Amino acid sequence: MDNEDDIEFDFFEDEAETTEAPAPRTRLPRRPGGPGRPRRRLGPPRGAAPLVRLLLLVGFVVFLVLAFALLIQSCASASKRDSYTHYMDSVGKIATQSSANGKSLMTVLTTPGLSVAQIELRLKGIAGQEQQNVTAAVNLNPPGPLRDENQHLVEALQLRVSGIQGLATTFQKTSKSTDTTADSVVLAADAERLIASDVVWDDLFKALAVQQLERDNVTGVAVPESHFVVSTDLLSAPAHFMSLILLRVRGAATSTPTGLHGTNIGSVTAQPGGQVLIAGTLTTVTATTTLTFEVTVHNGGDSQEVQIPVTLTIERPQAQGGPITKTQTLDVINPGEDKTLTFGNLGQVPFASQVNLTVDVATVPGETNKSNNSAIYPVIFSLP
Repeated sequence: MDNEDDIEFDFFEDEAETTEAPAPRTRLPRRPGGPGRPRRRLGPPRGAAPLVRLLLLVGFVVFLVLAFALLIQSCASASKRDSYTHYMDSVGKIATQSSANGKSLMTVLTTPGLSVAQIELRLKGIAGQEQQNVTAAVNLNPPGPLRDENQHLVEALQLRVSGIQGLATTFQKTSKSTDTTADSVVLAADAERLIASDVVWDDLFKALAVQQLERDNVTGVAVPESHFVVSTDLLSAPAHFMSLILLRVRGAATSTPTGLHGTNIGSVTAQPGGQVLIAGTLTTVTATTTLTFEVTVHNGGDSQEVQIPVTLTIERPQAQGGPITKTQTLDVINPGEDKTLTFGNLGQVPFASQVNLTVDVATVPGETNKSNNSAIYPVIFSLP
C-alpha cells in the first residue's frame, strides 16, 4: 500500500510568528491610612509658580524702598537737629558773654568814686568786647530757615555796641556841664538802645527761632536768651536813673558828699511762712530745707547809693562749725526806695536753743545816723 505511504498529514499548519506579550504590571501595595486618604499636592501648578515668584520679588522691592526712605528721613532729621544744636551752642557762647558785658556796664555805673574819665575809659572797653560779639554773630553759619533770625541777632548786638559807645561819648562831652536834667535825657536816649536790644533779642530772634524749631519738628534744642539791661531802675525810668547817676558822679568829684545820705534796715522776714522778725523779740523759726531770710533795705536819704554790703549772721557753737555768715552787695538803691536781698543756703542751723540773728547794712559816704544800720533778732530754730 504504497499510496498509504504517500499520505501527508496536514492536520497542523505552520503557525505564524507571534510577538511576545508584555508582562503584566504589578501594583504596589497602598500605604496604610485607609482608602479615603487624599493625595497631597506638593506645590502649586507649574503655571502659577512664576506669578508667585514675581509677587514675592515685588513685595521685597517695595520693602527695600520703604526701609531706604525711612533711613533717609531718619538721617535727615538727625542731621537737621545736629545743625540746629551746633548753631545754638555757638549763639549761647555769644549770649553769655554779652550778658556779662551788661553786668560790667552796671558795675561801672554804680562803682563809687569813679571819675568821668574813668567811666568813659571802662565803657569803651566794654564796647570793644561787645563788638567782638557782633563779629562772631556775623560769622555764624545758621541753618537756612534761621538766616533772618541770625540777622536780628546781629542787630541786637549792634544796638548794644551803639548804646555803650553813646554813653561813653555823652559822659565825656558833658564832663564840664552842670545841667543834669538835659544831660540825663541824652544819656537816657543812649540807654534806650540797650533796652531795645533786649526786645529785639527776645522778640525777633528767640521767639521766631523757637517757632521755626517747632515747624521743623526739632526738639531738645534750647534757644539762648540774653538780657543786657540788669537794672529795673534803668528799665522803668531811664532819664531819672541817669540823673541820679550824674548827681552822684559829679558830687563825688568834689570829694565832699552833699545832701542827706543814709540807709537803714526796713524788715527781716523768714521764708517760707512769712515770719517777720522783730529786733529784741524772740521768734520761733521753722527751719525747713528751703529756709531763707529776706532783708529789705530802705534808702532814707536824698541821694543814690551804690555797692552797699549787707551781712546776715546766725550764732552757732564752735562745735557745730561756728557762726553762719552770709554777705551780699546791694548794687544800687535810689532815694526813698526799698530793695530786698534774699539770703539762702544757710547750712545746718542750731536747733532748740536761743541764738541771735544779726543783720548789718554798711554805712554809705556822708551818712551820719548809723543807729539803724544794724539790728539783733533773737530766734529759736525748730524742726518742721
